Amino acid sequence: QHRTIRVWLKRDSGQYWPSIYHTMSSPCSAMAYHHDSRRIFVGQDNGAIMEFHISEDFNKMNFVKTYPAHQNRVSAITFCLTSEWVISTGHDKCISWMCTRSGSMLGRHYFTSWASCLQYDYETRHAFVGDYSGQITLLKLEQNTCSVITTLKGHEGSITSLWWDPVQRLLFSGASDHSIIMWDIGGRKGRTLLLQGHHDKVQAICYIQLTRQLVSCSADGGIAVWNMDISREEAPQWLESDSCQKCEQPFFWNIKQMWDTKTLGLRQHHCRKCGQAVCGKCSTKRSSYPIMGFEFQVRVCDSCFESIKDEDRTSLATFHEGKHNISHMSMDISRGLMVTCGSDRIVKIWDMTPVVGCSLATGFSSR
Repeated sequence: QHRTIRVWLKRDSGQYWPSIYHTMSSPCSAMAYHHDSRRIFVGQDNGAIMEFHISEDFNKMNFVKTYPAHQNRVSAITFCLTSEWVISTGHDKCISWMCTRSGSMLGRHYFTSWASCLQYDYETRHAFVGDYSGQITLLKLEQNTCSVITTLKGHEGSITSLWWDPVQRLLFSGASDHSIIMWDIGGRKGRTLLLQGHHDKVQAICYIQLTRQLVSCSADGGIAVWNMDISREEAPQWLESDSCQKCEQPFFWNIKQMWDTKTLGLRQHHCRKCGQAVCGKCSTKRSSYPIMGFEFQVRVCDSCFESIKDEDRTSLATFHEGKHNISHMSMDISRGLMVTCGSDRIVKIWDMTPVVGCSLATGFSSR
């Protein structure tokens, strides 16, 4: 927010100190760093993206060029070295892709609401864009045009984070509705898994393909590590009915049945396990059901509650306290390190190897 970008180096004392910093013309809102070429792209509140080149000793930052990518705040950036494209999304409701050689605009595509996050498949040139309406759009980018492949709808709040795994062709999305959805893009079409274990909006996610684990962070400081190496059950679609599908009592909008039976209408609820529309009397119980992604207790109908065994309630995720309101997270999978940035202006570096079981010895390749 105070318009600076900083490079922190670890000193011999073990402490991190800023070696260089650069003051921008507008507050910084998004960043992408390309490790091999040491190129850094910084998006700003004014819609511009600035490119810098970092020296080998990380003690110098050279300005390269400015890209007029958006008319409003830049929300996400990715850089593709093979095509020399910088791809970005912004609060001007669009995705843009620009040529880094010429600095010229190649193409734009507009959405109906703010574009909030972005993931890109470098081989197939497919872009995933999450927006504030809770929708994810899959686009195929060409040199000067693009085509919409499909839209994914499942969240009840704005999309806050995306992660694309090109190996298993899985897309993970986190949202302000506190939930994460796994979309099986390459496999069974339409298959989705719902994960609910956070108590605030999910700010960042990272899928570790080798260990089949998903790391997620939320605004209240919660850090979750999900075991995705098991056969999970898909949450059912909620069924609609004018009366309780257990006791057949009418819901409050079913005027005809209320009149015929001379009874007051009841409020409609849904069982999270079977999806049936039920009244409060037929769904008095609560239960966790981790295999369907419900890590804390949710409403289930009485018959589903009886069918859930004690071992079915065993958690399939571990939960940790970040102790600051996490607004951003990034992982170096090759070393099992994670960095979190908080709204408290503190940057924390975490050793995640005790919970994700990865280190240099496991054969991760750093990207």
